Amino acid sequence: MKIIGISGSIVGSKTRIAVERVLNRMKKQHTDVEVELIDMKEYRLVFSDGRDYRDYTGDTKTVLEKIMAADGYIIGTPTFQASIPGTLKNLFDLLPMDAFRDKVIGIVSTAGSAKHYLVVEQQLKPILTYMLASVVSKYVFIEEKHYYQKEIIDDEIIFRLDRLADDTIYSIQAAEEIKKANESAYPF
Repeated sequence: MKIIGISGSIVGSKTRIAVERVLNRMKKQHTDVEVELIDMKEYRLVFSDGRDYRDYTGDTKTVLEKIMAADGYIIGTPTFQASIPGTLKNLFDLLPMDAFRDKVIGIVSTAGSAKHYLVVEQQLKPILTYMLASVVSKYVFIEEKHYYQKEIIDDEIIFRLDRLADDTIYSIQAAEEIKKANESAYPF
């Protein structure tokens, strides 16, 4: 099973720290899981221009192929101007509409204040639903106050991140079992 973690911003480090925490939990608790982090600040993606994702080159092609080949995802998004960053939205625009069909996505959201906790519900989840993803219902929202320097220090947040890791893996396993059952029931 291949899980891609996406840190959806080209600035800052808090979102990456949270996504890495989830991926590390997955590696530690589920030995059959392969994880990889895509930190958007390490890649130079072009702006979406409507081409098929297979027609892009360079970093854009590399990132899109990795995403399309994965079984599940942990998407991390900071909140900028009460919204997801343009970098993350551009990534979604580069992918085909059904890129996440029957794939499971866990979400981590970081923000400077509690006022932005609904960005995931009102903006990110509708995009992922449109792209046919199965989104883990409980996402983790992390505020600035939950970090000290470059570390998450709130025990409740750490517990919730670990739970997100496990819930995402279990949801992927359940989806695979359902898919196998459906394939055997309907051989056409």
